[in-house]
Amino acid sequence: MSAEAQNNPMYPDGSLAVESLDIEAQGIAHRDDGKVVFIEGALPFEQVSVSVHRKKNNWEAGTATAIHRESSQRVRPGCPHFGLHAGACGGCKMQHLHPAAQVAIKQRVLEDNLWHLGKVKAETLLRPIEGPTWGYRYRARLSVRHVHKKGVVLIGFHERKSRYVADMGVCPVLHPRVSAMLAPLRELIFGMDGRETCPQIELAAGDAVIALVLRHLEPLSDDDLARLRGFAQQHGVQWWLQSKGPDTVRLLDEGGETLAYGLPEFGITMPFKPTDFTQVNPAINRVLVTRALRLLDAQPHERVIDWFCGLGNFTLPIATLAGEVLGIEGSETLVARSRENLAGNNQRRSRALAPTQFAARNLFEMTPEQLVADGTAQKWLVDPPREGAFALAKALADLHQQPELRGNWVPPQRIVYVSCNPATLARDAGLLVHQAGYRCVAAGAVNMFPHTAHVESMAVFELAGPTAAD
Repeated sequence: MSAEAQNNPMYPDGSLAVESLDIEAQGIAHRDDGKVVFIEGALPFEQVSVSVHRKKNNWEAGTATAIHRESSQRVRPGCPHFGLHAGACGGCKMQHLHPAAQVAIKQRVLEDNLWHLGKVKAETLLRPIEGPTWGYRYRARLSVRHVHKKGVVLIGFHERKSRYVADMGVCPVLHPRVSAMLAPLRELIFGMDGRETCPQIELAAGDAVIALVLRHLEPLSDDDLARLRGFAQQHGVQWWLQSKGPDTVRLLDEGGETLAYGLPEFGITMPFKPTDFTQVNPAINRVLVTRALRLLDAQPHERVIDWFCGLGNFTLPIATLAGEVLGIEGSETLVARSRENLAGNNQRRSRALAPTQFAARNLFEMTPEQLVADGTAQKWLVDPPREGAFALAKALADLHQQPELRGNWVPPQRIVYVSCNPATLARDAGLLVHQAGYRCVAAGAVNMFPHTAHVESMAVFELAGPTAAD
């Protein structure tokens, strides 16, 4: 029993005082013996009763059953399917917490990871990037399941801590048109011959087009194809079909507008396929690109390398500012698509982009020799997947510690690192700061996924001292 509960009769015996929140949106409290308790549904500074469902030697996990003192940051969830009850949707974890408090927690997670995992402290904390908290999700993978006992088809995210699909009528974080489309989609799939063999619908929305990718394990009947066409015409969407892996995705009917998003500040349009990786939140992506390039500060006389360039989300905007750009990605297919986007934008623009090349490399097996072979660049933009950019940072550190390997090669003066995993960012930051000769001059959180525990972030590194080539 906490001391506060013991001394205050308004709190029942066994209640706990919540001290903080972890990245999984669980309240953290301590029992009198020091044992940590993780509490679903509890927020910092609340006094709660807890039902424990898991016990270990050093910690316990449970669910709040009653809130005796409520946090000032607690809000009413904006979705009827959010909660801790059986059947609640597991897509969001923080809807009960004020959005501003969510951002503050994500910023603290970034700072804690940088320090505890990388022993790095940013010299300046960037103001977090925030944006719409509802209707922001333009990409999603929705499970589809025909439930015989209920005589319905369910479409949505999985239930909290379950393999079952949540019974969702709306989803306020999805693109509003798609949220309103969930019930008609359920009716559509229920009426199809192939309802047992269509396990997934993937959403990919551009600025003007909403694409729905139907995963089907068996060929679709002519009647089902006709049903899909009728739905597309009624609701103004594109259907794409996927029979196996992502490479099998094809548009049901040719024609119509191209799936694309714009970066208007740079005059760039980015066509993409619905299974390509693009950012979930287009409003935040536009701000993210703008801030990253402002921090990069590429000049007309400089060469910039964009590592993990994807379709060119950063590469092409950089090419409006720098003198020369190299985009590097691990897939020849993606590199080919990047070249197409480069050519298309050059055709649409009155002024051509700076000389830009793309190359394919296995970026998880980078070596100092390959780094030197790719040439000197004054600035780097690094935007890796969740695994981070360890091999790239390690190669840079090796070149710093072994100048004889460099020859005339010079390390970049500035690196802007965009991350979707604060733990791997912190690991790589430790290498850059402690072994590669850089300072972490700035870092900040990016709220790409409001109401979830996902932490996107950005950090800026600058070379701390002179190089051997200087």
